[in-house]
Amino acid sequence: MHDDERKPTFFHISGCRLEAERPPSGLHLVATPIGNLEDMTIRALRTLAGADTVLCEDTRHTGRLLERYGIRARLLPYHDHNAERMRPRVLKLLGEGKAVALATDAGMPVVSDPGMKLARAAAESGHPVHVVPGPSAPLAALAVSGLASDRFLFAGFPPAKSASRRRWLTELAEVPATLILFESPHRIAASLTDMAEVLGARPAALCRELTKLHEEVVRLPLDRLAEEIRERGNMKGEITLVIAPPEPREASESDIEDALREALADMPAGKAAGAVAKRFGIPRKRAWDIAMRLTDER
Repeated sequence: MHDDERKPTFFHISGCRLEAERPPSGLHLVATPIGNLEDMTIRALRTLAGADTVLCEDTRHTGRLLERYGIRARLLPYHDHNAERMRPRVLKLLGEGKAVALATDAGMPVVSDPGMKLARAAAESGHPVHVVPGPSAPLAALAVSGLASDRFLFAGFPPAKSASRRRWLTELAEVPATLILFESPHRIAASLTDMAEVLGARPAALCRELTKLHEEVVRLPLDRLAEEIRERGNMKGEITLVIAPPEPREASESDIEDALREALADMPAGKAAGAVAKRFGIPRKRAWDIAMRLTDER
């Protein structure tokens, strides 16, 4: 059957039957709910209903989501265990001009998920890649945490073993940004203990089962949060941690001098002084005086 001969496809919202047009050819990265099924966007429903093929981590899980909205779709599994084998098959579909939707069990595809390699392969092969944004656990946790959101780093899952986890945390300790992490329920107590020892008593938020019936957000400094979770014992559900950035340390004279030397190599003294003053939060005149001294010493 040619594309222009396809039968109409539909989806349902609150008893209303809506028609879904076939989306443009290419790979469509479709965000799905992280818990509450009502968080589906209309565009996401149209895309899943109209696509030629829907790739998903678990056909049963995605099948239940589609059934909730009266969508009938051709589902193909795409997950960690079959991604290498499936990618050539998907690229062939894209080469035939098909509209292929990629959905994960929850949240945005390509975030801690094998969809990243597929999206990259599709783009490198010259196929259109479209994003259908929506629910995302890292962004939902950041928003509800109450912590600084102007600069943040999503770091995924910490290593499972304590020694590796502590090295990993040490690498992140000086990052001047709010940290967002995933962690499993059975490792969360041990991870928080390591985090408190490596990162100190920074403000943090443990976000559990976001958008679900038993949603919980615990906002405490890391040391107290670690103690709280240890006392609770076994935890259940999906966990996202948000950790405040380190307190800014006062810049030393040598830090400022090193930064100015680097800046003076690429820009005039006035511009270099302005850039370094802004970076370290110091008066511009102080940066200018140091720049002049360094220039005279050349």
